[in-house]
Amino acid sequence: MRISQDFAPTGPDTGRAARRRPARGRAAAALTAAVAFALVLTGCGGGDGPAPKSASGKSSADADRVEPLAAPPAPKLPVTVDSADGTRVTIGSTDRIVPLTGSLSEIVFTLGFGEQVVARDITATFEQAEKLPVVTRAHDVSAESVLSLKPTIVLADTTTGPSEAIDQIRDAGIPLLVVEPAKGLDDVGRRIDTVAEALGVPSAGTELKERTEKRIADVQKSIPDHADGKKPRVAFLYLRGSASVYLLGGAESGASSLLEAAGAVDAGKESGLSKDFTAITSEALAKAAPDAILLMTKGFESVGGMDGLVKIPGIAETPAGMDRRVVTVDDGVLLNYGPRTDRVLTEIVEQLYAKGGKGR
Repeated sequence: MRISQDFAPTGPDTGRAARRRPARGRAAAALTAAVAFALVLTGCGGGDGPAPKSASGKSSADADRVEPLAAPPAPKLPVTVDSADGTRVTIGSTDRIVPLTGSLSEIVFTLGFGEQVVARDITATFEQAEKLPVVTRAHDVSAESVLSLKPTIVLADTTTGPSEAIDQIRDAGIPLLVVEPAKGLDDVGRRIDTVAEALGVPSAGTELKERTEKRIADVQKSIPDHADGKKPRVAFLYLRGSASVYLLGGAESGASSLLEAAGAVDAGKESGLSKDFTAITSEALAKAAPDAILLMTKGFESVGGMDGLVKIPGIAETPAGMDRRVVTVDDGVLLNYGPRTDRVLTEIVEQLYAKGGKGR
């Protein structure tokens, strides 16, 4: 389970399946269900309100718009491409596009196809998409809503569900391409290329990929040297106070690549958490010993900001808790790994190395 703005568990009838598991499996299922419930309630960053501010007080409004390529695309269609679920998909028109995740919407809009997008997932929070009808919420796809919009291509990823909805869309004769999700910076170019090829504009995909990679590299050049020779240890916490979800990220959380690109150490991964998330405990936090804590903005707000954060058992005793040092990024972009990742990385670097590297 990798939590991102596009996360939601998939699979039919998870409730009955959980009842068939042994006690240990039920406990794990309960944790997954709690996270899923929290994400459904929040849209994992969805919503049309004003852009939140980071812990540094800086508005992340610039991250609420995408920046399309300068030249409008001229698709060469039809094209036949490989789908991540093992099928071959032929696309003959890009007139009506439905991306079923926020991160895929971001790529489509940035490639210059915004005018052809006719619906969005609730996690597509950027300004250009906010007025489109919502057809998915935390991957609870409404096949009927999608089909009513008469799409000429639907884009999904391997976490999109339920599978019955995906099958229903395909059975209606709609070209539906499944894309492998992103787990880190190395996946950015691959996803851009995949979407661009499906839309008949591979050269635009190459241009966007090169632009994105250059901007990420430019941000990394701005990272200051560590005066003591030690990289800051940063723990990624996933919090939803209203649903009592308090998780510490490990190697598979999705944040490691960002933290390492920002010149930091993923404290959870470094402490031996080899999977995605574990429930926060004083012992786990003591072992991670983070110098700073990375949070999604809504998660930070859900526990009452810094005053509420340090009340979570174990937080106040960490170096990050004692220094009240946090880094926050808008839920809708933090783990997208797409054309706006350079802006996410900028947010992390600016907050992490504020005041000469001492942070907040």
